[in-house]
Amino acid sequence: MKIELGGKNVLITGATGDLGRVMARTLADCGANIAIHYHSNERKAAELKAEIESKGRRAAVVQGDVTREEEVLRMKDETAARLGAIDIVIANAVIQYQWTSVLEQPAADYIGQFESCVIQSVFLAKAFLPAMKEARYGRLIGINTECAMQNFPTQSAYTAGKRGMDGLYRVLAKEVGEYQITVNQVAPGWTISDRDRESNSEINEAYSSSVPLRRRGTDQEIANAVAFLASDLSSFITGAYIPVNGGNVMPAI
Repeated sequence: MKIELGGKNVLITGATGDLGRVMARTLADCGANIAIHYHSNERKAAELKAEIESKGRRAAVVQGDVTREEEVLRMKDETAARLGAIDIVIANAVIQYQWTSVLEQPAADYIGQFESCVIQSVFLAKAFLPAMKEARYGRLIGINTECAMQNFPTQSAYTAGKRGMDGLYRVLAKEVGEYQITVNQVAPGWTISDRDRESNSEINEAYSSSVPLRRRGTDQEIANAVAFLASDLSSFITGAYIPVNGGNVMPAI
């Protein structure tokens, strides 16, 4: 048994980011064609496109602000023209900001997190799910976070955005399930990426000591979970929030 995505077309938002790049490579290795979304890093998007194509897959680069509906609709048209209809959408893009206390956090940061966590997914759903409904097949996968369950100091804007995203995905899973579209979330912990490898900062004992597996996860482990949810191996899983964090947070029944 293996993860097989041959012939599937995947859109990954924020594909030039630390986690997005590994997702793109992993899904391409599973046989998928990849639509690489970027907001500002055109050079990295072009490099990733060449890498995907070197694996024998088709790839397309699309730029856009995923918090604006007209740009998401344009992205849909561009990906359809270059790859065909999108079968799998991965909402990975998120706005970065400086974390601080609730009393000091600018209101604009809460708005930005709501837009990039919730509104992005609303626009992606409106743009791409109608064709999935017609095909009676599709996957929407959102990248959430363990922070949504931790609620630690200084996490308020991020947690608020991601908890809003969680509610949206659970409702959406019920609304589109009859069309055999699954809607799920992967919730990474504090994940090791190329940025950590380049700075030799993979190890953090203070964090790892609280993790049952006593280590940080890797970008590849996040991508593996995404690949599983994108595949037919997960065809009867929907509405799930799946932590990939070594047990650092554990949803309860």
